[in-house]
Amino acid sequence: MTQHSVMDVVAPSTAVARPNAVAEARHRGVPVVDVVVPVYNEQAALGASIRRLHRYLAEALPFTARITIADNASIDETPRIAAELADELDGVRVVRLEQKGRGRALHTVWSSSDSPVLAYMDVDLSTDLAGLQPLLAPLISGHSDLAIGTRLARTSRVVRGAKREVISRCYNLILRSTLSAKFSDAQCGFKAVRADVAARLLPHVEDTGWFFDTELLVLAERSGLRIHEVPVDWVDDPDSRVDIVATATADLKGIARMLKGLASGAIPVREIAAQLGSGRAAAPRSLMRQGVRFGAVGVASTLAYLMIFALLHAATGAQAANLIALLITAIGNTAANRRFTFGVRGGSGLLRHHAEGFAVFALALALTSGSLLGVHSLVSPTPHWLELSVLITANLAATALRFTLMRGWVFHPNR
Repeated sequence: MTQHSVMDVVAPSTAVARPNAVAEARHRGVPVVDVVVPVYNEQAALGASIRRLHRYLAEALPFTARITIADNASIDETPRIAAELADELDGVRVVRLEQKGRGRALHTVWSSSDSPVLAYMDVDLSTDLAGLQPLLAPLISGHSDLAIGTRLARTSRVVRGAKREVISRCYNLILRSTLSAKFSDAQCGFKAVRADVAARLLPHVEDTGWFFDTELLVLAERSGLRIHEVPVDWVDDPDSRVDIVATATADLKGIARMLKGLASGAIPVREIAAQLGSGRAAAPRSLMRQGVRFGAVGVASTLAYLMIFALLHAATGAQAANLIALLITAIGNTAANRRFTFGVRGGSGLLRHHAEGFAVFALALALTSGSLLGVHSLVSPTPHWLELSVLITANLAATALRFTLMRGWVFHPNR
C-alpha cells in the first residue's frame, strides 16, 4: 500500500520554519523521533505489534527513533510483556501510569521526552506504517508544526464498517460546524508534533481521554500553526474496545468546553501564537453571528413562503401551491445564506451549493413530515396540543440540522 497525496491545513498566518530535527537530535545525542504507543490491557497484541514497529523503524527510517510504550494502568500481563520488550529490543522503553486515559499518557510522555519530534500510533497498527515517513518528513525539515494521518481523504484506503464510517464523518462535521475546524480527521490514531510546539500547546490541553487529539489540533489551528495531513491506508480493528457512546458524550462536552474557552478568552490562542512566532492567531468565523443571520434568513423565508402560498392557493390548489412555494423559498433561502450568512461570493460552486442546499432542505422537511406521520400512527386521534408539540420540536431539530449541514458541509471554506 502506498500514499498518493499530501495536504496542508494552514491557518491564515504564515508558518515559521523550525530547525532541522535530524541536526538538532545529532547535536544533542538523542533519537530524532519518539514514537509513543499508549496501551491498556493489550497483552494479546503488544508483543507482535511492537516487534513489527521496531523492525520497520530500523529498516525504513533514515534517522534514529525510539519506541515508548505508555502503559495506562494495565491490570493484565501488559506490564510484564512491555518490560520484556524493553529488555529485548534496543530503543524501546516503558513508561507506567497509574491512571487510565490516552490523552494523559501522551501528555505525560511528550512533556518529558528529549526527542525533537514526537509521534504516536495505536497499538493495533491499524494504520499502514508506510504512512510514517510522509507523516514525519515535514516536521523533521521544519516545514510544518503538526502532522496527522487522515482516513477521510479521497486517496485514503480504508476498510471499516459503515457504522464507524458514519460516526467518524458526523464527528468531523460537528467539529467543522462548531469549532470551524479545517483539518479532516481528528481521531485517527496516527499523529506527530514538533517538541517545541508541544511544549507550548500541552499546558493548555485539559482532556486526558479521547478528546485530547481534537483539543490539541483545534488549539494549534487557532494559534496559526501549520497542520500537515497525510492520506493513510487503514484497516479497522474488529477487537476495538472503544465505548462509542461514552466517547461521543465526552467529545461533545469537550467541544462545549472549548467553545466557551475560546469565546471568553480563557484559551490564550494569541499568546501561544506569539510565543511560537506564528504571526497572528487564526480568526474563525463567528458561530453566534452566523446563527443570528441564519435565523433572520429563516424568518424571511417563512414569510415569503406564506405570501407565495396565499397567492397561488386559489389558482392551483393547496398541494401545488405548497410545492411551488417550498421550491422557490428553498432556492431563495440557499442563495441568501450563501451570501449573507456564510459570506460566499462569486459564481464558483453556485450550482453545487444550490443542489446541496436543496438536499439539506429536503432532509429537514422529511424530518418534520416524518415526525408528524409518526405521532399520527402512534396516537389516534392525535390531540392538537401533541401535534403542535411534535411540530415545534421537529422544526427546532430540523433548523439545527440545516444550520449544521450548511455550515459544516455546503459552505465550509475547506471544501
